[in-house]
Amino acid sequence: MAFEEVKENVDELKKQAQELLDTNIRYYKLWGFKIFAKTTALMLKMVLLAMMLVIVTIFFSIAAALGIGYALDNFVYGFLIVGAIYLLIAIIVYYAQDKIVEGPLLAKFSRIFLKKY
Repeated sequence: MAFEEVKENVDELKKQAQELLDTNIRYYKLWGFKIFAKTTALMLKMVLLAMMLVIVTIFFSIAAALGIGYALDNFVYGFLIVGAIYLLIAIIVYYAQDKIVEGPLLAKFSRIFLKKY
């Protein structure tokens, strides 16, 4: 009789352990999906914002080049000056890219991935 009770308890324990394992697997799948969805949404927002900023920058650049060109009576100089300004900005960004891009990006993704729920 005692052996049957122990056997039933072991079977029940095995079933509960399997249920716990299945529940944990489902939880981590859901957690992974949530992280994936947040990361994808963040990346999509960044890409859309970047596209809009590029369009705005193009229009402002053309306007600035034309304005400088009118002031100097030579449109070529206006476009060359705007191009030189962008070259200078590109050099500055290249040397400061760790502080400008990688740091904030790593901080944002760290908050998403390492946040306890």
